[in-house]
Parts: sequence; structure tokens; C-alpha cells
Amino acid sequence: MTVLDDTRLRHAAVVAGELAAALAVPPSVDYGDDYRPESPRWRDQSLSKGAAGVAVLHGIRAQHGDGDAAPVHAWLTRATLDDLSAGPGAGLWFGAPAVGFALHTAAPGRYRGASSSLDTAVADLTCTRLTAAFERMDAHQRPPLYEFDVVRGLTGLGAYLLRRDPGGNLVRDVLRYLVRLTEPVRADDPAGPRAPGWWTNDTPALETDPRFAAGQADFGAAHGIAGPLALLALALLEGVTVDGHHDAIGAICRWLDAWRQQTTAGPWWPERITLDELRDGQPHRSGPARPSWCYGTPGLARAQQLAALATGNTARQHAAEDALARCVADPRQLARITDPALCHGWAGLVATVLHAAADAATPDLAHHLPGLIDSLLAHAHDTPPGDLPGLIEGSAGVALTLHSIASGTTGPWPACLLLA
Repeated sequence: MTVLDDTRLRHAAVVAGELAAALAVPPSVDYGDDYRPESPRWRDQSLSKGAAGVAVLHGIRAQHGDGDAAPVHAWLTRATLDDLSAGPGAGLWFGAPAVGFALHTAAPGRYRGASSSLDTAVADLTCTRLTAAFERMDAHQRPPLYEFDVVRGLTGLGAYLLRRDPGGNLVRDVLRYLVRLTEPVRADDPAGPRAPGWWTNDTPALETDPRFAAGQADFGAAHGIAGPLALLALALLEGVTVDGHHDAIGAICRWLDAWRQQTTAGPWWPERITLDELRDGQPHRSGPARPSWCYGTPGLARAQQLAALATGNTARQHAAEDALARCVADPRQLARITDPALCHGWAGLVATVLHAAADAATPDLAHHLPGLIDSLLAHAHDTPPGDLPGLIEGSAGVALTLHSIASGTTGPWPACLLLA
């Protein structure tokens, strides 16, 4: 890997410190009677948008001697002011699982009683979700939109369990579910037998395009099939396997191969496809969207690289790394990035390339890191959408990415993105 020069590393450390200092103390807020899902009351228990995510930043920094436990405790306290959600909206990025992830990552070995209670809550939630998912499969129905995704579905819960209890039965139950997710669904609907097992008849969130009325297949790392692929691969790399594990990885990879599009700037994949696109066998857009972790080539390429590493497929590894390298070498794609955040901005792109480069067979990806880090540094103080403080969509994630670069280590936090 390319060795980053001392000047760049010092700059990353300084900017990380500035961003962290701006988040040293949770702002005072009067919740009042505001119980809306987007209110501060609920955002606090969000890894993505609120206090739980900020606690992760301060916890990792404290573990490396760049701060103390006071802000960690303050933000964890803020995250747990209200009853934690373990209902339909809860998942790795929100509610009890998000706060549990934050607690284990930011303050390992502390708050043992709370940690144990949160682990139990996550296990109970996972069991409930698995029961519903297997009943749905037995009834030959399509999955709901958020059944399997990283954000609030079983893939995200599986990522939590792979870190907390890799030898347990429950994480293997999640993997068995993902194996079965790759099998065709004999559903009586317009998608028919050509649709994969993860085809959903739900309309994407905030999507009003009538083309999605007959459902869709999502490709992305956040909400699509790249997330399950990454979890299956990471589990296999950890030696946690179930029957059909390799077959499931192969099925997803063949789907991605079939939908891989080639341009002069390199390969790309659609964010999602409609029923018409499924029937036509090709996406109706002519080129890639922004190169984000959540939906773009970076997240998809990293998932395929992990799958290749787990299965020993050298050709697939080279193809995934080449796709990512050509993506980040394309100024037209890079120009589509409009914010610094992890989910869909510069920090997510840098974090993805950082992990992919560490595992890469050639130095090509590492050669792009200095320029990408410079772009992140140039935009680090830009206000994320909504002026959020959280880890995945806010400034805490920007700070933590820069801290990881400056310190040369990441710790366990990239598990919430299934990067490692």
C-alpha cells in the first residue's frame, strides 16, 4: 500500500481533532412533546444521525489517546435518555442495536449490565425478524423492503451478532436465512420466476416513480443485495459457515455479473432495477450514479472483493479491484459527490478504498488514496445534509475516517458498513 506522507497524516489528524472538538458536548435540547420519527428524541438513538454515532467517534479516539472518556459517557448518556426502540424500525443503525453497537465499540468492557441487556434485546429482535422472514418464505411471498438490508434488516443484525457472538447459533440462523434469500420465490406476481429471491414488491422509500409499482431489486450496500453478500463473505472469512454458504455467494455474484455494465470509464451497476428492466435484461440508464458506499460502484466492488477473498476466486478479486480503481480514477464520477459523509460522500469513498486497498492484490487502489484523502480534507468542514452530528450521515463519521487515516488503524467501527 502507498505510504501516506507525514504532512497529509498531520493534516488528517488536525481536521479530525477540529471536528471532534465541535462535538465534544451534546447540545442541550428540550424534547417537549415532539415524538415524530425525525425528532431529536428519536435521532439520539441513531448510529447514523445522532448521539449513538458520536459516541463511537469519541470512544475510538479515547482508545488511541486522543481524548478521554468524558465525551463518550456524555454522548452515550444522551443516546439512552429515552426508551430504546426494539420494534419494527429498529436495526443496526437505529434503536437498541445501534446503541448496543455504540456501547461495545466506544466503551468495550464498560457498562457490562447495559451491554448484556442490549445484546439480549438484539437477540430477541433477531429471533422475531427471522420467524417472520421464514414464515414469509414458506408462504411463497416476496420480502418486504427492509427485511434483509444493513440499515434495519437481518443483514445489519447479523453484522452485530458476527461481532458479539460469532460462535453462536443465532448468527448462523441469519446466514441460513440469507442462503435461502438467494433461492427463487414461487410467488404469483408480475415479476415471475426471472426475479431473484430478494425482489421486493415494495416501492423504494421516497420513490414516486410509477415504474417501481411492480417492485424492484436493489443492488446497493445499504439496502440491497451487496450487503448480504458482504456479510456472507465476512462470516466465511471468520470461519462461520452454514450449508449452502458458497452457493449463496455464487448466486449473488452471478446476478451482479449479469448486471455489470461496461463503459470506457469502467464497470458499473445500477442502483436498482424495475420490472421493465428485469424483462429487458438491462438497466434503462446509460451510466453510473455517484460513486458512493451506499449505492455506487465502491460499495458493490468491496462486497465482491470480500466474496472473492472468502472463496479464493482470484479472477473475481482482480475484477472487483479494477472496477473500483477505474471508478475513483474517473473525474466525472467523482464530481457527483456533493457532501463529506460516510454513507454517500467523500468519507465513505475513502473508507471503502482504504479497506479495499489493504486487501488488494496490486497497488493500483492504494495509488489513488492520497488524492482521495485530499478531496476529503478539502470538504471535511462542509455541512452534511441536515447538519447532522451522527456517524454514518454526519460529521462524526468524517472525523472518524480522518482519525483512522491519521492513526493508521480503524478498530471495529467499519463493521456497521460491512467494510471489514
